[in-house]
Amino acid sequence: MCGIVAYIGDKKAFPIILKGLKRLEYRGYDSAGIAVNNGTELNLYKKAGKVVELEKFAKDKDTSGNVGIGHTRWATHGKPNDVNAHPHASGNSKFALVHNGIIENYAVLKEELEKRGHIFKSETDTEVLMHLIEDIISKQNCDLFEGTRQALNEVIGAYAIVVISEDNPNEIIAAKKSSPLVIGVGIDEFFIGSDATPIIEYTKNVIYLEDGEIAKLSLTSGLTLKTIQNVEKTPYIQELEMKIETLEKGGYDHFMLKEIFEQPRSIQDCMRGRLMLHQNYISLGGIEAYQDKIFAAKRLIIIACGTSWHAGIVGEYLLEELARIPVEVEYASEFRYRNPIIDENDIVIAISQSGETADTLAAIELAKSKGATIIGICNVVNSTIARATDCGAYTHAGPEIGVASTKAFTAQVTVLTLISLLFGKNKGVIEPARFTRLMHELNAIPSKVEEVLKSDAYIKSIAEIYKDAPNALFLGRGINFPVALEGALKLKEISYIHAEGYPAAEMKHGPIALIDEEMPVYVIATQDASYEKVVSNIQEVKARKGKVIAIVTKGDKVVKNIADHVIEIPKTDDMLVPLLATIPFQLLSYHVAVMRACNVDQPRNLAKSVTVE
Repeated sequence: MCGIVAYIGDKKAFPIILKGLKRLEYRGYDSAGIAVNNGTELNLYKKAGKVVELEKFAKDKDTSGNVGIGHTRWATHGKPNDVNAHPHASGNSKFALVHNGIIENYAVLKEELEKRGHIFKSETDTEVLMHLIEDIISKQNCDLFEGTRQALNEVIGAYAIVVISEDNPNEIIAAKKSSPLVIGVGIDEFFIGSDATPIIEYTKNVIYLEDGEIAKLSLTSGLTLKTIQNVEKTPYIQELEMKIETLEKGGYDHFMLKEIFEQPRSIQDCMRGRLMLHQNYISLGGIEAYQDKIFAAKRLIIIACGTSWHAGIVGEYLLEELARIPVEVEYASEFRYRNPIIDENDIVIAISQSGETADTLAAIELAKSKGATIIGICNVVNSTIARATDCGAYTHAGPEIGVASTKAFTAQVTVLTLISLLFGKNKGVIEPARFTRLMHELNAIPSKVEEVLKSDAYIKSIAEIYKDAPNALFLGRGINFPVALEGALKLKEISYIHAEGYPAAEMKHGPIALIDEEMPVYVIATQDASYEKVVSNIQEVKARKGKVIAIVTKGDKVVKNIADHVIEIPKTDDMLVPLLATIPFQLLSYHVAVMRACNVDQPRNLAKSVTVE
């Protein structure tokens, strides 16, 4: 979602903030802006479009000053334009604020403030918050910290905010609720980011603000941390594990391509220290404290959004097959708005790459309120979901910058596979020989992913043929059905081609009406228990002149004689095919998007981390 960067110290703030905003471009946005205090006044620079447009706009202007705030906006209230871009100034132009999140009661607050004479320039809820802070400071004759604290007690909604004052160039105020905010602690300087990517270049010492906390960062008095109820808190400084090299493209044209090719390593990293091959043992230390309760559960509920939801459906097949336990997979955005039947005997698995997904966080809180035990599967260490869950496992995929998730999906599926095997062995429902075989098969997956990646040039040639097709259909059966869903999502979100994922058996119940000689149909047709059925589905497509691109097991002859194109993947256990079959779809979507001149890493209207509803 929106990105926040701020700086206060002895360096020039503008270039640090500008560079930080560029690092946050992957979050998705439609405008950008920076406010800097030069010691005598606040200067604001805002432009619709990418950060480069802001950079051009401010090139010949006074950007001096050692304290400043910056923002990349993903529009919620008000269309994307220069006026609605952040930062927003107060009516007297003495304060400026950037904000991630949504102020739900902004309309009521705005109406009251207008009665008091406040005039608004934008359509945003953020400007209302800025005017509210200004109003309180004026009436209470208090400082910026106190004015902000009191204002936050009047707002309903989610926020991560940073505020600066023209009259005090030695101070920044920051606060959060339900939207992430990280403070970087340097020597006589502070950095602020909506995640750690703009900070890691300068310091590894960070403080993750908790919900309802407000911080004053002062060059004279240091860091003060309180709750918005005015209770003093002791800051907890942690060390970042992230490396700056992981935030660079490393010679690839796009982050997405880099991350696709990182999957042999990211899957291996996910298994390291967990898949104990020689001991024939799986160790998941993150869930050990709750292991007895987890293994005694009568059902599991998986909650997630987007790609993580697809991984969750793969997890459903894995857990039911290997652990013989009923599993329900829910969209977190739907789960949170109904009255689910859930109690203290239930185990909920929450999956999120960023660990900040707003709907998933709300669903977690709902499940916790009913007594359920929550397992988190996250990629980002110390993220909000990681802190909100009872136990869990990090995927260790490393930073994922491309908006279209790739290595996070395979890492999530890898963790779910490990959990399924651990459950199955502990419950005694998986045969020892099968457990051992799956351990070895899983261990071989990284090298098999490397083999699939060697087909990149061939997959690119297929992309060239179908790049202009306006629609696409993705089909899979069983555990490969969610891979079809994920393949369709990848194509639509980065190339803007309408694509649908379907269970292959359901094709006759509607989608078959769409098939003609212009329709590419992507089918997972590996040699598993459903192989003959999928072959029949392919024949039905060909009978209607559809174009078939099939993912097959290496050495397949039957499908090769029917399909227009086949992409071979190495043979593996049926339950592990999703880890291989998803790779060609990622590459295909990437190449189609590049050929269509789409912004691969930053697709239109999309955000990497959906931190608002």
